[in-house]
Amino acid sequence: MKRIIVRVMIYLAASGAILYAGDWGVLQARKTRGTAFSSVQVDQFLASPLKNNKEEYDYMGTVAQPCVKSIFPHDSDVPCWWLQRHTTQWE
Repeated sequence: MKRIIVRVMIYLAASGAILYAGDWGVLQARKTRGTAFSSVQVDQFLASPLKNNKEEYDYMGTVAQPCVKSIFPHDSDVPCWWLQRHTTQWE
């Protein structure tokens, strides 16, 4: 039983590494064509602590957040598919 679990874990790790490498390769091909990056409009809020353990929330505005068109985050940018689902940022 232990041997099967170890073998499954190795296959999962190898599959993840292959998927990440393939995603990176597609991103590099998109960079040469200039279609690798995009931006999403994000609402930003600032949480300011007040007395008695309360917080005040201030609307900071809407900004264009850069994102990368891939499955995984690359080049310190968030994937566009994730950012489109999370358009509110708290600071």
